Amino acid sequence: VQLQASGGGTVQAGGSLRLSCTPSRSIFSFSLRGWYRQAPGKQRELVATINNGGWTNYGDFVRGRFAIFGDNVKNTMYLEMTKLTPEDTAVYYCFADYMDVTIWGQGTQVTVSS
Repeated sequence: VQLQASGGGTVQAGGSLRLSCTPSRSIFSFSLRGWYRQAPGKQRELVATINNGGWTNYGDFVRGRFAIFGDNVKNTMYLEMTKLTPEDTAVYYCFADYMDVTIWGQGTQVTVSS
């Protein structure tokens, strides 16, 4: 099972980005999926999660700026990020819980310039 993440890049403060994560099997195979991020010199932190029931959870720092959702037809999970600040600069990793194992994507760099 693999996860393919994409969509990172460089954006100015106040801008938006959409990250994508496509698994190698049906997205509904995973009980929980979402995104973490890791900034240089900092620990990995939770950004957002979503389960098969559609319940979502966000890190405190998100403050309504991000949205996690899925497209069943494209079998892809998205993280829509708005009002980005330089503090959002990090490598973003998608993950998915499959059986009793957590699968990680390869990470995609998000850089927000001031």
